[in-house]
Amino acid sequence: MIKYEGVEVRGNSIRVYFRYQGERCREPFPGLPTPENLAHAERLVGLITYEIKHGTFSYARHFPNSPRVKTNTLGHYIDLWLDIKRNELAPSGFRIYRGRAERYIRAKWGDRQADQIDHLDLQHWVQTELMPILHNKTVKEIVSLVKQIFLLYRMRNRMAHDPTEGLRVLLPDPDDPDPFDRREIAAILNTPTEREQERNLAQFMIWAGPRVSEAIALAWEDVVDLETGIVRLQRSQVRGHYKATKTRRSTRELKLLRPAREALQAQARFTRELPPVLVSVTERDNKTVRERKLRFVFHNSRTGAAHTSSDMLLKGWWRPHLKAAGVRFRGPNNCRHTFASQLLSSGAVPLEWIADQMGHTSTDMIRKHYGKWISGDGPDFVSVLERALNL
Repeated sequence: MIKYEGVEVRGNSIRVYFRYQGERCREPFPGLPTPENLAHAERLVGLITYEIKHGTFSYARHFPNSPRVKTNTLGHYIDLWLDIKRNELAPSGFRIYRGRAERYIRAKWGDRQADQIDHLDLQHWVQTELMPILHNKTVKEIVSLVKQIFLLYRMRNRMAHDPTEGLRVLLPDPDDPDPFDRREIAAILNTPTEREQERNLAQFMIWAGPRVSEAIALAWEDVVDLETGIVRLQRSQVRGHYKATKTRRSTRELKLLRPAREALQAQARFTRELPPVLVSVTERDNKTVRERKLRFVFHNSRTGAAHTSSDMLLKGWWRPHLKAAGVRFRGPNNCRHTFASQLLSSGAVPLEWIADQMGHTSTDMIRKHYGKWISGDGPDFVSVLERALNL
């Protein structure tokens, strides 16, 4: 009996087999196992082997109805990747990932066979479709997601090429921190407002340095000592969802500076005696959810309830208040920059202490992203040195 290379007969059917991306593949060949059909099948195997060797093989072209084709689209791997991320990320983070994957990656590549997408395809997409409409930082984040999806694809297909290798997006130099100086701080806190609770929140953020999401999630159950001003930051709130702080380092106990302590004490009359509300708090594993009864410290003066998002604070009070105070607009997250910069400008606090207060493991973040020396708010070091050196 004649042996046909890469062809096997199973009853009245023919199958061809070959190795692709490190795996042995078997696919049906139409027709009965006649000598003529078997010879045709052998020629097909020869063609496939040639195409694989020269990098021109398309599984979908030769076997469009193969289950392997359906599970080889990039969209299939996007689905697998999203299922993994759904369990790894907090809901707010997952929404961002899913939105970018659906809007940009699946819309362009979802129906394409993953092995038919090459580096030049991706490079052209980045340069001509993404870069003209998106900020470099956003494009870089989308490219990072594409790399993660292809990593998952290559874990299933170990011999597959990586079209994302060498795909990079350069970022412009980051903007320098733009904190409020002492004059601006005074204007923000002294400009009259009917919304005293928001003013208390602003004073607390400027002089305690929490993230906005941490400040609006602060509860009276987190206040260890109101008189001396000791609080524990252990959760955040993003778009109405409460979660544990991002890292163990971010969960920290603070001893407040006097202005922050006074803001907390002034706020007590508004919310300290209110009944607690039941909220769900997602733990750091992004799966465990615990019910907590909490009395939130800072409320929206208009609604009488805790702030639901930093966006509502921004649009509802922060922006018009800065305009009324005659202060150039910067977002409420700038209060955190201001706290770090005021401590840095004092010249009296080690960077390590500032990093600890702000929940960072190193001082690099303080230098690069938060702290800026404000010469007008700092001490006169020349006079200090002259006295120390008897000059």
